[in-house]
Amino acid sequence: MVRDDHAGSALAALAALLADETRAAMCLALLDGRAWTAGELARHAGVAPSTASEHLGRLVAGGLLAEERQGRHRYVRLADARTAQLVEDLAAHAGPPPAAPRTLAQAGAGSAMARARTCYDHLAGRLGILVTDALTRRGLLDQSNGFALTDEGVEWFTGLGVDLAAARTGRRPLARPCLDWTERRPHLAGVAGAALCGHALASGWCVRIGSGRALKLTARGRTALHTHLGIAPDALEAPTA
Repeated sequence: MVRDDHAGSALAALAALLADETRAAMCLALLDGRAWTAGELARHAGVAPSTASEHLGRLVAGGLLAEERQGRHRYVRLADARTAQLVEDLAAHAGPPPAAPRTLAQAGAGSAMARARTCYDHLAGRLGILVTDALTRRGLLDQSNGFALTDEGVEWFTGLGVDLAAARTGRRPLARPCLDWTERRPHLAGVAGAALCGHALASGWCVRIGSGRALKLTARGRTALHTHLGIAPDALEAPTA
């Protein structure tokens, strides 16, 4: 009974950290996988720097964020991939914002995020789903019982020049499903998902749009995805079936 009480208290404390709109907005912003300064997060959340620092202190103390200092600058990032998964899963369960965008800029930003974005360190949005489906169709990813790369899938990554064995550290799974909050279906995460996203960015298949999570698929990327996975060059813009 004592153990249950302790677990309940710990769960309540964790939920309380994300029950504040400002702290939730900060964690969602940090899903881009990069480190942000307190000032950047304050501007993003629309709060005063002193207020942001207070919220960030609580998130760091609660283990959701990790803090890094370089000289006088303070940076924060999500603590680890498990934390990113928790935030993304909660966002997926919450669903997309119900309110319609108020400006053309907001509508454009929302469309870009839905098409292609990073989810911490892997591909998400429609692009993430297209890649996941293509890997599955070609027998490179097995979704029959969770997510698992097949032997052919590991060889496919090797053919891209990606060494999954070298990329695998700690207890992070090689492949796992991550529920996509815009597509409402799972996309590829884990070591393989992170490695593929890193390769796509390093190879110029995708580029970041501004300073956020949204990505743009380049002409080189369209060609590469067609060559390696059989994804049609216009698939990202085609109407969803």
